[in-house]
Amino acid sequence: MSSDEHTETGTGWPQPAGPRRPSGPAGEPDPRPEAPDPDELSPLVPEAAPEREVAPGEEPAASGGDELTVDLSAAGAAEPAGGDRAAGAGRRMSSATLMIAVLLALLGFTLVEQLRTTSADPTTSAARQEDLVRILYDLNAREVRLRQDIATLEESQRQLRSGEQGRQAALAEAGRRADELGILAGTLPATGPGLSVRFQAGGGKPISASRVLDAVQELRGAGAEAMQISGGDRATVRIIASTFFLDGENGSLVVDGRRLTGPYTITVIGDPATMRTALNIPGGVVATVAGDGGTVIVEDREVAEVSALHAPIKLEHARPVS
Repeated sequence: MSSDEHTETGTGWPQPAGPRRPSGPAGEPDPRPEAPDPDELSPLVPEAAPEREVAPGEEPAASGGDELTVDLSAAGAAEPAGGDRAAGAGRRMSSATLMIAVLLALLGFTLVEQLRTTSADPTTSAARQEDLVRILYDLNAREVRLRQDIATLEESQRQLRSGEQGRQAALAEAGRRADELGILAGTLPATGPGLSVRFQAGGGKPISASRVLDAVQELRGAGAEAMQISGGDRATVRIIASTFFLDGENGSLVVDGRRLTGPYTITVIGDPATMRTALNIPGGVVATVAGDGGTVIVEDREVAEVSALHAPIKLEHARPVS
C-alpha cells in the first residue's frame, strides 16, 4: 500500500482511503473541520434521561429499560392453549358432522324403505288416482266415525260413574250393548243403509265359493255391520263370523250347511260408498269375477233389510274372564 493511501476502521470493514488532508504551514491548524466522532452520531444509543431526585419515602421508579421489557414467556405459554382450543373445536365439529351424517343416513334409509313398501303393494300400485282418493276419503270418514264412537263410550263411562243416574245409565247401556251383540251374532234383524251385491255366472263357469267368501271379507273390511245371502230359490242365510262357504253340486253353493242355487245376492248394511269402493278396487272382487266370465252388480240401498236370523250358538269351552 502506498504512502498516499490509508485504511479507516471505524465500521470494522476496510474502506478505501481518500486523499490525504493537506497540511498547512507549520503551527497553523487544518482549515477543514474535523470529522465528528462516530460514537456521537450513532442513532442507536439514546441519550440518557436525567435522573429525577427521589423524595424521602418514595420508591425509585423503574428504569426505562425495565419499562420496555416484554415478558414473552406468557405469550409463548398462551399459544399452545389457543392450539388446544382449536383442536377441541375441531374434534367437536367432527363429532357433530358425524352425528348429522348418521341422522341423514337413517332418514334416507327410512324414505327408501317407505317407497319400496309402497311400490311393492300390488293393490295400491294398480289402483287409479280416483280410487286412491276415494279410499283416502273413506278412511277419513271411518276415522271420524270411530272418534264419535269413542266420545260416546267416554260419555257412557262418565254417566256410569255419576252416582244417582248410574243405575239407569247402566241398564240403558246394557240394553244397547245387547242389541249390538244380537245383530253381530245374527239373533236380531237389522235395517239401515247399505248395498245389494248380485253375482251372476257367465261363460259356463259357476260362481265359486271362494269368490263369494272374498266378497264377504272385502265387505267386512269396509265396515259391514250385518249381512245375509240369498239364492235363486229365495233361500236366505244370515252371515256371521262363523259362517262357512263350500262349493256344492251342479254349481250350487253351500252356506252353513244349507244349499243355495245361483244367482246369489248379498244384502249388506254399512256405508255404501266405502263398501262399493272396496268391491271395485282393481284386482278386487268385481275384477276377479269378470275375469272368470261372470258379472257383479252393485246397487245402493237407502234402507237395506237383513231379516234372516241365525240360531244362537251354544258355547262349550269359552267362558268370560271374571
